[in-house]
Amino acid sequence: MTMRFRQADWSEPLIFELSKEGRMGHMLPELEPEIEGEIPTEELVPESIYRTKDSGLPEVSEIQVLRHYMHLSQMNYGVNSGKIYPLGSCTMKYNPIINEIMAGHPKITGIHPLQTPESTQGVLKMLYNLKQYFLEVTGMHDATLQPSAGAAGEWTGMMTMRAYHKDNGELDKRTEVIIPDSAHGTNPASAVMAGFKTVEIASNKHGMVDLEALNAAVGPNTAGLMLTNPNTIGVFESEIKEISKVIHDAGGLMYYDGANLNAIMGWCRPGDMGFDIIHSNLHKTFSTPHGGGGPGAGPVGVKDFLAPFLPVPDIVENEGKYTLDWDKPKSIGKVHGFHGNVGVSLKAYTYMITMGGSGLKESSELAVLNANYVGRILEKEKGYALTYDPEKPRKHEVVLSAGPMLEDTGVSALYVSKKLLDYGLHAPTTYFPLIVPEALMIEPTESEPIEALDDFIEAMKEINDLAYNEPEEVLSAPHNTAVGKLDEARAAHPRTICLSWRKYCQLKLGD
Repeated sequence: MTMRFRQADWSEPLIFELSKEGRMGHMLPELEPEIEGEIPTEELVPESIYRTKDSGLPEVSEIQVLRHYMHLSQMNYGVNSGKIYPLGSCTMKYNPIINEIMAGHPKITGIHPLQTPESTQGVLKMLYNLKQYFLEVTGMHDATLQPSAGAAGEWTGMMTMRAYHKDNGELDKRTEVIIPDSAHGTNPASAVMAGFKTVEIASNKHGMVDLEALNAAVGPNTAGLMLTNPNTIGVFESEIKEISKVIHDAGGLMYYDGANLNAIMGWCRPGDMGFDIIHSNLHKTFSTPHGGGGPGAGPVGVKDFLAPFLPVPDIVENEGKYTLDWDKPKSIGKVHGFHGNVGVSLKAYTYMITMGGSGLKESSELAVLNANYVGRILEKEKGYALTYDPEKPRKHEVVLSAGPMLEDTGVSALYVSKKLLDYGLHAPTTYFPLIVPEALMIEPTESEPIEALDDFIEAMKEINDLAYNEPEEVLSAPHNTAVGKLDEARAAHPRTICLSWRKYCQLKLGD
């Protein structure tokens, strides 16, 4: 097959390798003579910090510097530069430019966080409205926008659960949080950070919560259940009402991991399924940027009986005026400075406003369509398989198993992902969820046109053919990246790990 996109050469020398003695990018002006009465410039600099030898900086021209760093920026892979970013579960969703324009508006960037509510009515109104829209989408009654990421939202939600059981005088016995074996790794981490023990239950043959296992796990020690719906294999938990009843009858709370909210937004709501607490990753559902360490936002919504435990302050509206309510004696306190990452919240608000209710609903519809389009075509390839009721439609993401390929050819999911890099494509999430052997978790989102999906499918088909006919071509990948196949054990070893240009120069240049 012939790919419709060119395999680029991403090799790039170090800027030190471009250096040539005597070359300059900028000439500094001569110092002006000191004005009478001023301290001479050299006396302002302590002698102890005078440079005693050359700085060792590369000697390059301005155009060389510009081209070098421009090329390095192009080597970064992102939703706005790559053909497709199918990273399952993390939802690398396109962030429209209008969101950035709004977040960069001087009336936003010029505000100081210590200003009074009277002087920040516009921002408070935006945050208040965003909370109302969030509640409408999720079916909750109250919310906080403070948490700075999904994991922080999870922890906030679990601390709210803890505060509820403490207020009821049951915290000593409500010590266990039930988590399916397909859950995101942050779920058990958040539960433990909030002081709970975790109880894992196995999925049933359909890849969903096993009601028999759930009934066996619940009891007087149950604090709650953490679950995402649709779950991590992209299947909707059709018995969610029964699941909720089991937990509530045991005196526990239902916690919704909002990572997969993008699949159902506008179609159904976690609050209507029986969930009591929800966090949402704004980058996954409402298009705020993701990656690079932040900033992020993970608002938490709750049913009304849990509202007293939410963080302070709460933004309150009264006759068009917005004030801050600190009078919440049962609150878990603050979880972030000021009002959270306001710029990120504004991007989500802009997305909601520009999309409207019908647009948000269509977004989920297209995300589901794209995932099923990719999955239905690729499951026909002999190296890939859909596990857990393959006839069932998936939601926003599809998890393929490369198990047949590994068994037939020795090529694992890891090398499928590495070979995708040679096509200029980002790899999907690999080896998650753990319940799917040789998992390739693909989430195209609603942003991608059919041409991009076809290119990804074509690349996956070519890799499948290579695995069966030229397996070494895949096992030795990648061949077309700045760094080729690594000795992964050596690369991770503390004696050989390379984290700086200086070490890299020593290894590469022998300097």
